Amino acid sequence: MSNTIHIKNMVCPRCIKAVSSILQKSDIPYTSIKLGEVELISALDLTKKLSLSKELQDAGFSLINDRKSQLIEQMKSFVVQKIHHSDQELDIKWPDFISDRLNLDYKYLSSLFSSVESITFEQYVINQKIERVKELIVYDELTLSEIAFQLHYSSVAYLSNQFKKVTGMTPTQFKKSVDKNRKFLDAI
Repeated sequence: MSNTIHIKNMVCPRCIKAVSSILQKSDIPYTSIKLGEVELISALDLTKKLSLSKELQDAGFSLINDRKSQLIEQMKSFVVQKIHHSDQELDIKWPDFISDRLNLDYKYLSSLFSSVESITFEQYVINQKIERVKELIVYDELTLSEIAFQLHYSSVAYLSNQFKKVTGMTPTQFKKSVDKNRKFLDAI
């Protein structure tokens, strides 16, 4: 039995803290924890696993048991980590990045993602980038040009066009709107 468990809806550092707290409360020792994945010291018996599953569900998380769901959750975690939690410029070729990380063919991963999530992996990445743009606009610390550069858009015009296509409004309209309609990362 593997000592690694995969957890759905872990999308931020606070999620890691929440899961860590649940593991400690459940007296389940672990060696490492990162977005979507926990390395346990020893495998869980069925009773402990069911108990942990209930605790996680109560906190908005869930255990992932099948391999395909684990792959999709890993893909999502990589995207969220790079877009929302990395200070590096976002100059990534996503097919190569995902394929290298998971050691699987990108066509297979992309097809799997689309069949389960009902959107393409590329659209998922775009949606995450747009949520990051919304966040940065709300913070009002960077210009639109700086946001475009940080998220590796070729131009402000391209960012604005993609933003409007996804949200139905321009970045300027979004900034002026009273309702900053942002989404939870695990709901994208």
